Amino acid sequence: MWNAANVRLLKTLWAKGHSSGQIAAKLNCSRSAVCAKLQRLGLQRGHAPPTAKPKIVKVPKVVAHPSPPHAQRPLARVEFTKRQLYEMLAAAVRNTG
Repeated sequence: MWNAANVRLLKTLWAKGHSSGQIAAKLNCSRSAVCAKLQRLGLQRGHAPPTAKPKIVKVPKVVAHPSPPHAQRPLARVEFTKRQLYEMLAAAVRNTG
């Protein structure tokens, strides 16, 4: 299975950033076979994939018409019972299905 041409193609595709699944499809083998060969060859990615640690950024709040400072009131704190929270969650699940 791993002849010189396949190893050359494996190294080329890996260097271009193809995933092990994409390489496996091109070589007509399993993804785990590609991963094992990459490990035996000592090939590693120089970086983590972008989905490994997604960055959570704060979205700035957009205010259309800012109110004057004297008109700002503190928001009223609303407390829910556990039953109310379960009902809201169940309603949200029903609406997404």
